[in-house]
Amino acid sequence: MKPTLLMVPRLPAAFIDRLRESYTLLGPMEHSTPEALPEGAEQVEALLTIGTLRTDAALMAALPKLRLVCCYGTGIEGVDRAHAKARGIALGNAGDANATGVAEFAMGLLLATARQIPQSDRYVRAGRWQGNAVERMAPVPGLAGRKLGIYGLGAIGSRIARRAEGFEMEIGYHNRSRRADMPYRYHDSLLGLADWADVLVVSARAGAENRHAVNAAVLKALGPRGHLVNISRGIAVDEDALCAALETGVIAGAGLDVFENEPHVSDRLKALDNVVLTPHIAAASESAQAAQQETMLGNLRAFFAGKPLVSPVAL
Repeated sequence: MKPTLLMVPRLPAAFIDRLRESYTLLGPMEHSTPEALPEGAEQVEALLTIGTLRTDAALMAALPKLRLVCCYGTGIEGVDRAHAKARGIALGNAGDANATGVAEFAMGLLLATARQIPQSDRYVRAGRWQGNAVERMAPVPGLAGRKLGIYGLGAIGSRIARRAEGFEMEIGYHNRSRRADMPYRYHDSLLGLADWADVLVVSARAGAENRHAVNAAVLKALGPRGHLVNISRGIAVDEDALCAALETGVIAGAGLDVFENEPHVSDRLKALDNVVLTPHIAAASESAQAAQQETMLGNLRAFFAGKPLVSPVAL
């Protein structure tokens, strides 16, 4: 008899077909609540979800045979880890499977905001390019020689740093602790990093402990020529403070792939010309998706074979 899995969000169709080869698959669910559980949920042994959805004590308690929560991506912020630990429920995620894809997208957002690529596109489409004078739009500082501050030098942050080296940027970072294996400038506070940096990239794992870590003070420290890029989670940035900073010139611009209340995006953000907005797609490259799926399958195979998870999360 195949083990029963519950898919909370709808996963890619081809991946669903692969899962069904070895497992009985239920879902997706309209909401991640006990009331939305499908028929047969009492047999569920593994829950497939994403970090932005709530996997709380009530949902886990409604699944009496649940032994594994497996997150499709790297995020785990929606999982009640204390309850999972108390119940003896294992937790797995995608590890660094999508790190390369997310890092390259972060560089795309960095270029888009710092070099004003979307504004340039709109400039051409509006018919404002009238001749071949050297100065068509106001010049911008560029990236070479500028300081890139990375908040969270993990699997994604370290890849961003290596790519930024190719743009001849000076690199600094803030982590919970200094990384002896990395040659970059360490800052012992996020505020200090922002004060030093010209561009601040948020790549820290977001949870309750760093909610609104990027606040009005951090944005002020980044300064009127500074840019913010966020490919982590929207919760890490105080969105009201960011809107105010962009509206008043406290910072020059931002590139955002994540938002505080997804999929809702603030009308204040959408009204601004100095922010680039994308729909949480940093990990949406074919290679990143394939790697995430292989990691989830590996976690499931290992778990049901009684072996350690491929990508476990400590509880």
